[in-house]
Amino acid sequence: MNEDIKKTSEIPPEQMSLKSRFKFKCHKGVKCFTDCCRGIDIMLTPYDVLTMRKKLDLTSEEFLAAFTQPQILEKADMPVVTLKLLDDDRSSCPFVEDKEGCVIYEDRPTTCRYYPLGVGSLSYAGEHGKKDEFFFTVKEAHCLGFEEDHEWTVAEWREDQGVNLRDEVNDGWLDLMVRKKSLPASMRLSEESKKIFFMVCYNIDKFKEFVFKSSFLTRYEIPAQKIEEIKADEVKLLQFGFEWLNATFFQTAKEGFKIKK
Repeated sequence: MNEDIKKTSEIPPEQMSLKSRFKFKCHKGVKCFTDCCRGIDIMLTPYDVLTMRKKLDLTSEEFLAAFTQPQILEKADMPVVTLKLLDDDRSSCPFVEDKEGCVIYEDRPTTCRYYPLGVGSLSYAGEHGKKDEFFFTVKEAHCLGFEEDHEWTVAEWREDQGVNLRDEVNDGWLDLMVRKKSLPASMRLSEESKKIFFMVCYNIDKFKEFVFKSSFLTRYEIPAQKIEEIKADEVKLLQFGFEWLNATFFQTAKEGFKIKK
C-alpha cells in the first residue's frame, strides 16, 4: 500500500521503520471489535480482487459488479476500485459480522491487514530500485486495540498479517501509478487505455481471454516457458500484465515484449 490507499489518521503520524515497536491487538474481547469495519474507504489492490473473488467462487466480473465501486484516482487519473459498503445505518463492510468479525479473514484486503499501520513513501524507484518507505500508526478515536499489552515490531506485524507477499505482487501496479503521477498533467491516458488498464489489473478472467484467445501471442516474442507459466498461475499472469502495461504505456525496456517482425 502507499500514501493514496491508507486510512487517514486523526493524529499526525510519527514515522516508523521496520524495527520500530508498538503495542496493539484486536480480538473479540475488545469492546470496539468490528467498529473499524464501518464507514470505511478501502481501495482494493489487484491482488485483493484476485484472491477475494476466488474465495467467493465468483468470476472477476461477478465480483466486481457485486462488491466494488469503480473510481478514478485523481492524482494519477487512473481507474481503481473501492469496496462497496452495505446500504445500512453504519455503512458496514459486506464481509463483517458483529460477533464473528470478518467472514473472509484469510483473504481480507491488504488495507485491513496493515491496520493499524499506514505506509507512506518519500520516493519510489520502481522494481529495480529501492522504495524509501516509512510506517506510522493509525490511531482512531474508537480503537481500543492500542490498550492491549501485545508488542510488535513493524516487521513482525507485516509478517504476521501476510502483507509482504501482497506488496511483492502489487509492486508492479504501484509502479504504474507512480510513473503516471510523475508525468505532466497534460499527458493523459485515452479512455481506451484506461479500459485496458482496468481489465489487466482487476478483471483477470477477461485479461486471460485477451492474452490467450486474441492475436496477443502472435504479436510479441514471448518465450514458451513464460507462456506456460502465466497460463498455469493467475498471480504470474497478473504480474505479467503489469509488465506489459509498463512497456506499452511508458515504453520501459522489457525484453519480453519485443514486437515480432
